[in-house]
Amino acid sequence: MKKWMRLFLKKIMRMLLLLLFVSVGAFLLVSLSPVDPLQANIGQTALGALSQEQIAKLETYWGVNEPLMERYMVWAGDFLRGDMGVSLLYRQSVSSVIMQKLLNSLLLMTFAWVISGVFGFVLGVLSGMNRGRTIDKAIKCYALLTASTPAFWLALIFLLLFSVWFKLFPIGLSVPIGMEAASVRLSDRLWHAALPALTLSVTGISNIILHTREKMIDVMESEYVLFAAARGEKKWEIFKNHGFRNVLLPAITLQFASVSEIFGGSILVEQVFSYPGLGQAVVTAGLGGDTPLLLGIAVISAAIVFSGNFVADILYGAIDPRMRKGGRP
Repeated sequence: MKKWMRLFLKKIMRMLLLLLFVSVGAFLLVSLSPVDPLQANIGQTALGALSQEQIAKLETYWGVNEPLMERYMVWAGDFLRGDMGVSLLYRQSVSSVIMQKLLNSLLLMTFAWVISGVFGFVLGVLSGMNRGRTIDKAIKCYALLTASTPAFWLALIFLLLFSVWFKLFPIGLSVPIGMEAASVRLSDRLWHAALPALTLSVTGISNIILHTREKMIDVMESEYVLFAAARGEKKWEIFKNHGFRNVLLPAITLQFASVSEIFGGSILVEQVFSYPGLGQAVVTAGLGGDTPLLLGIAVISAAIVFSGNFVADILYGAIDPRMRKGGRP
């Protein structure tokens, strides 16, 4: 138990250290960018109307001439206290903007994450248990095809087919146009998130299929499975008794590792569907020079991705007894 607790604390410290590196890297890149902090905060027109004394006061206020490390320490200290700054584009606190956008993105990404995980695992197992047959070739062809398909291109095709031509789904946004916020139901949000989530799941399912298939093939070719088949066990019994546990562990790894892929794909998909999520906010902040929002999203999104990997490591212990003893998979 003590070994498992030490392993738990070690992974927590590693995740915090990675977040520190991400925050330093993001702050350094933003500081070295050609974005003028004064122009971004007050606008080009207003900046041109100011005197040199006023500009000097603003530079002192924003810490433009302060050393880079000192500016980072001030920003990091405020961030740890919950003050991420004020968004220059939304005119709200960065934490409020991120919370609003993150709720929309979590609905979309959770939808896509569950669909891709369940269907990827089932199709991968089905393909691996029928290696060389028609169903295996069809599933593998689908996985290879979708793996090489850009998410934004597939989003455009789905938008054209299912929204414009067949009118089965809304064209975009996260809620019906013109509806008051108090009148929006959960079913409305799910309906608007369905097509973007389907797009993300179609492109994100391929890696899970291919890796699960390879692991299932290894299981089916192992000596204990061949011995079970010689005893007369059917494929379903072999999978239930011998294959499920061995295939589930790497599938969980891939499932939680796919959080980063789904988040990256959601940036493009949200742009195509005009879905007001965190991915669209990243593009808006980048193009608009909203550095406080850009830094906040960078750290929060990294925390989401690292948390997915952390949860996968924790679930190892629930599946593999060696992890509970402090071993390695």
